[in-house]
Order: sequence, then structure tokens, then C-alpha cells
Amino acid sequence: MAKIMYTRTDEAPLLATYSLKPIVEAFARKAGVEVETRDISLAGRIIALFPERLTEEQRIEDALSELGALAKTPDANIIKLPNISASVPQLKAAVAELQAQGYDVPDYPEDPQTEEEKDVRARYDTVKGSAVNPVLREGNSDRRAPKAVKEFAKAFPHSMGEWAPDSKTRVATMGENDFASNEQSVISPADDTFTVRFTPASGEARVLKTFPVLAGEVVDATFMNAAALDAFLADQIAAAKEDGVLFSVHLKATMMKVSDPVLFGHVVRAFFPAVFEKYGEQLAAAGLSPNDGLGAILAGLDSLDADTAAAVKAEIDAGLENGPALAMVNSHKGITNLHVPSDVIVDASMPAMIRGGGKMWNADDKEQDTLAVIPDSSYAGVFQAVIDDCKANGKFDPSVMGSVPNVGLMAQKAEEYGSHDKTFVLDADGTVEVLNGAGEAVMSHTVSAGDIWRACQAKDVPIRDWVRLAVERARLSDTPAVFWLDPARAHDANLITKVEQYLGDHDTEGLDIRIMSPVEATKFSVERIRRGEDTISVTGNVLRDYNTDLFPILELGTSAKMLSVVPLIAGGGLFETGAGGSAPKHVQQLVEENHLRWDSLGEFFAIAESFRHFQNKEGNDRAGVLASTLDDATGTFLRENKSPSRKVNEIDNRGSHFYLALYWAEELAKQTEDADLAASIKPVAEALRANEEKIAAELLEVQGSPVDLGGYYNPADDKADAVMRPSATLNEIIASLS
Repeated sequence: MAKIMYTRTDEAPLLATYSLKPIVEAFARKAGVEVETRDISLAGRIIALFPERLTEEQRIEDALSELGALAKTPDANIIKLPNISASVPQLKAAVAELQAQGYDVPDYPEDPQTEEEKDVRARYDTVKGSAVNPVLREGNSDRRAPKAVKEFAKAFPHSMGEWAPDSKTRVATMGENDFASNEQSVISPADDTFTVRFTPASGEARVLKTFPVLAGEVVDATFMNAAALDAFLADQIAAAKEDGVLFSVHLKATMMKVSDPVLFGHVVRAFFPAVFEKYGEQLAAAGLSPNDGLGAILAGLDSLDADTAAAVKAEIDAGLENGPALAMVNSHKGITNLHVPSDVIVDASMPAMIRGGGKMWNADDKEQDTLAVIPDSSYAGVFQAVIDDCKANGKFDPSVMGSVPNVGLMAQKAEEYGSHDKTFVLDADGTVEVLNGAGEAVMSHTVSAGDIWRACQAKDVPIRDWVRLAVERARLSDTPAVFWLDPARAHDANLITKVEQYLGDHDTEGLDIRIMSPVEATKFSVERIRRGEDTISVTGNVLRDYNTDLFPILELGTSAKMLSVVPLIAGGGLFETGAGGSAPKHVQQLVEENHLRWDSLGEFFAIAESFRHFQNKEGNDRAGVLASTLDDATGTFLRENKSPSRKVNEIDNRGSHFYLALYWAEELAKQTEDADLAASIKPVAEALRANEEKIAAELLEVQGSPVDLGGYYNPADDKADAVMRPSATLNEIIASLS
């Protein structure tokens, strides 16, 4: 039997799975397709790390490794929901929850000393940050707004904040002494082994990392100068104060799990210099790190003696009083931009700010112009270019906007997200070199203590496939395609060489394919979308993440409604379901009010593409009928406005799933391609329609009261199932599909 591997992930997408997956399973069986769950949640990945410490009943298989191996075969058909890219605070919280549930998993060692602690830390490091995506993404990315979603957005445009020409909002970035400016890059002429060697100014050289490279592979090395970063941050804090704007920092401390938490810590130190000048040693001794955010320090003050805790709190209060106003994550709860490193992720936070007229929320719960600090200048100019356009031309109009779909280079851990095991915070002044197998230095940097050095790779096969996919999408959509590559950047210059070479392998006659720097590509694309024209952005891995949030949030109001297909290089398919950045707030509302506002639209599109893959690959025509009717049902779903409401006692995620099942069944019952299928589904469609009011009432009447899920990171299945499937009538009808 054909199989779909449906991932169990985290937070709101996980809760939605309890409701949606039984519906999908029931319909899939009609096409001889089995839907199996694989647990790649943060909790599941932690549990899989320590089988020797757990009971037989508690142990689970390493599902991520299993799916990673499957992704390298032609048989892969994986639906991947958003998962937590764990920051250290999230990891610690998940560990604490599992321990409370009776799992004998060890504490996360901040400063491992013994061999056992080092082993535990090494295991935990494998689940931090973007641990899932590099394993599964054995193909490049094809993300675009489905036609039904784009038409709905134009017919019912979301609200956009007004932009003033004299807005003080701007992006601040370093431009020098950062990752972008210090970058060096080489193309390996042959299969080889590279070695990263650090030679302190005083002391013996030591090897930091050895890694294999393949012929044609692009390898980069760069570093962030810590002293220059600190000076830059001090200047920007002063500038925000002088300009009377909010101070905010925008990083990616989840995906960039080694470098960006450290950068975040530098920002916290810079904003509260007196705290760390006076009490830095005491905080460090208590395990309170600025890398974990202001919230972790405040929460851990009780680990200090009372006098020191009071003094630290007083200095923090003084810093908040005397510094610039901080952008807030939750002004009602006093959660600032600096509280939690995983709260403000640049690819989601910057588009939301731009959509809101360049404003973020202040401590008084009012909108205010903002200084957006993005320390590294690699892609900061993209956001500044959009801001400049909005100041000149006003807010965008979603009712007439064009679209910016994306073809992203990400296969085989391409580019920056593959840098985790080759990122180091240096403990002394010295020199870092990358040596080839012959012992020759192919890249070299003079560094200082505290600098952040990193290397990353992009293999030749994914680059070839990326160019192929870009040409294919340009041909299929008859849309200009722009490679966002800057010849002044070392890595991009090497990619340009390859792109120009591999474009020659394809028929590009009549196609509009260009290579432009990210800033110029942004200007070009923005000008076109204001005219209602589409432009494919062909980007590397980080820009893929940025662009597939930036443009959908402006066009559609959300990035969760994108169609995200990963044609795997081996011939299988990975179907992703959108972003999960607001998932924590959704869970909080469900727990407090039994209302889940998570929108599963991305799942609907991914499921349809998964069925279509079976049709195209295996000749399963019935799966193709399921795909086309699901697309039609999703169009009806949008037209009938059955997306979840944000407000309690109105339709939520569970109600959305009911209406999708209703519309899907009705589309299947009336289609003529498969008469047997239509006949078998017709009684189900009739039962769902006849019981519409009853089911809707059953789904609504449970709202308004708190619920117990048995856990945040690892909810109890029986409790979550009861919460997410409260309609006995719906459950009985769906069961009849078997």
C-alpha cells in the first residue's frame, strides 16, 4: 500500500493534527493510501536521544533519521508540518516537562566538564536549532501562493498599516567587520577533506573541525568581529534614544543556533551594560546567560542571594528607564524584544513590522516607529529596500498586488543552515585557517577573542538542481526569474559562476532570467508587484526563508497559506505546510479558552500535492481525484470563509476541518472521473450536510473554558484527542468512511 508519512511536530500544528489527520486518513484509504505518523517533535527527538535511560514503554524510534534516509529514496512522500527550531530556553523547558512526566532525561549542561556531561551536551546539540529541516530537505524548494489563496486575498484584502513619508523607521546594520564583509569562498577542484585550524597568538595550533568536501562544492568561511559588534550596538542604542523610536533586534536564534544566540547575548549586554559590568561574574556563576535573554535572567534571580538579586533587578529597571523604549513582544505581560531569543525571528518579525506601517508595539501598547537592528549586513538591505519603497509609495494594496514565488537552494544542508557544526566562538586572539588535504590554507582570517567564526557549504549537485528548477518554474509560469546574487560577495560570486555555467544546460529561449544583487532584486520585484506582476525569486537558503515570509505576509497577510513543495533529488516528494511562528500564542489561547485559531490551509495544499505525487509517480488515478477535489474543496472553503476566527466562541481550527471534510466529500460525490468513488462517498457527504448544524454546535459549545492537554511539548494523546475531536457526530461519520 502507498504510504504518506505525516509528521508529528509541535505546538499548534501538532494540536491541529489530532483533528485533521483522522479525516485525511479516512479519505486516503479510498485511494489505497495509508497515512502513518512519524514523531519529529522536539519532545520526541529528546526522548529518542536517551533510550538507555528510559523504560521500554517510554522509548521511541529516531523518526527523524528514518525520514532522512527515506528522503534519499524515490519512495518518499512526506508531509512536513512546522516544528520547533529549539533555542536553549525552549530545549530546557521541554526537558523539564519530560522530567515531570516521568522521563529520566538529563538536564541540559550549560558548561559540561565531565565526559558524561560532554556526551549529554553533544546529544542535545543535535536537536537544537534547525535540526529537522537539513535532514529532510534532500531537494530544493518551490514555494508559491496557490491560485485559490491569491484570488481570495485579492477579493478580501487583509488590512495594512499606513506608511508616512517621514517615518523614522529604518534598518541598522554593520556593513563592515561582519559576516558579509569578512566572507571568503572557494570552489573545491576535487573531492577533498578540509580542516579548520585555529592558531592562537600564544599557544599551540588546534583543529576545530575536519569535514569532507566534494568536487565543485562551494565552501565559505567568515567571522563576526565581536568588538565591532559591541561598538555598533552601543551606537544604535544611543541613536534609538535620540530619535525617539523603539529599539528592536531581529535575529534568527533558532535556525542559526550557534551564532545568533551569541549575537542576541551581545545585544542584551549592550542594552544593560551596568548589569554585566557590576554583576556579570555572579550571573555567570548562577548559570544566567544573556544569550538566553532578559527573561531567563529575571526568572533566575532567585538563584542569587537576596541582596545581589535586588541589585541586579534595580540595574535592569534603570536600564529600561534610561535607555530607548524597547519594542514589545507582549506589552500586557511586559515581555520585551530582549526577553527571549526565539520570540523575535527576523524573517517573520520584519515583514509584520512592514505590514503594520513600519511600527511595533511599545510598553504602553501603542504603535511606534522602530529602529530595526539586524547586525549582519548580508540581507539587511532587502528589508531596508522595502521600507524605502513604502515611504515613497505608501502601503501595498493586496487587492492588486503581484506575487513573488521562490525557488530556494537548500538541498543537502546548503549554505548557512549547514554551518552549525562549523561555527565557533573563539577564546583567544589568533588565526583561523581552512586547509585543504595538502595542508594548504585556502581561506584565512585574523581573529580576536570573542569573535564568531563560521564556515558553510553548498554542494554542486544541489546547485545544478536549483538552476534546473528555476528554469522549469520560469517556463511553466511564464514569469521572470531573478537569481538574488551579489557579485561583490565572495560566496555569491562563486555561485554566479556556476549559475551562468548551468543555465547553458537548459533551453532558456524566450525566458527572462536575470542575476541581480539582493537589494536590486528587491527593488525590481517590489516595483513589479505594485503593478500586479509576478517575479520568481531564486535564492539561497537563508533568503529563501526570508522571502517566503516577507512577500506572502505582504501579499496574503500570512506565510502559512503558501504551497511549499520540495521535489527531492532522488525522485520522492516532501510537502511542507507553512510557517509556525505564531504557534505558541495559539496554544496559549487553546489552553485558556479552548479555541485554536491555527489555520491548517497550508496542510490542505500539502495534502493535495502529496496525493498528486502518487498519481504522477505511481499512476494512482484515484489519488489524483482526491487531489483535484481537495483543491476544489479548499477553494469553496475560502469563498465560504471557514478559516478559523481569532475570537473564542466563533469557528476555530476544528470547525475548519469539519467544513473541509464536508466540501471535500461533496466534491468527491459529484465528480465523474471515478463513479465508484463518487457512489461510496455520497452517503458521507449527505450525512455531513444533514448534520451540519449539529456538528457546528458540538464544536462551538466546548469553547470558553480552560483545557488540560497534559503537556505543552509532549501533550497526552488521550487528552489532546478529546480536546481536538469533541464532536461525536463528526467522529462517527468520518469513521464510516473506513
